[in-house]
Amino acid sequence: MLRDFIAIDFETANQEPSSVCSIGVVMVRDGQIVDSFYSLIQPEPNYYNYWCQRVHGISQSETDDAPVFSKVWQQLEKRIVELYFSNQELDDIRYQIATLPFVAHNARFDEGCLKAVFRVYQMDYPDYRFYDTLTASRRQFGHSLPNHQLHTVAAACGYDLENHHHALADAEACAAIALYLL
Repeated sequence: MLRDFIAIDFETANQEPSSVCSIGVVMVRDGQIVDSFYSLIQPEPNYYNYWCQRVHGISQSETDDAPVFSKVWQQLEKRIVELYFSNQELDDIRYQIATLPFVAHNARFDEGCLKAVFRVYQMDYPDYRFYDTLTASRRQFGHSLPNHQLHTVAAACGYDLENHHHALADAEACAAIALYLL
């Protein structure tokens, strides 16, 4: 059973995985949600696809003054270290954080985004370990659900997902699913 993990969700501005325009993160420690983090991000490449914008509702004007991913990730790393590793000496924060599992619904997408923005900003990517609540849902619920979309699985796990496709709301739902299924 996963008791310490980071649920993560990205929204993208266009079809490029590096074009993250928002991030939502929920930190779980000892099976309890202990912190959350949300930020808009100036995407790279910095343009919005109609279909992506239609899904999440974020526009270019909202992210024009937003920080770039590398700055947002620095803030997030600091919070993670304070929460999970405050009593330890850290030689390399990024690699210490890699000891924590990440959880995402359709992890292939979110892990792909994370790897892509690390490449764009020439940051060393540790091998973050990802668990996938979509895969866990298919294994647990099989054909008993009409689909395995985030809102459907969240409801099956007793979680009411409001504001679907808001990165933090989706990360919260993912954390609830992970606590239920993993």
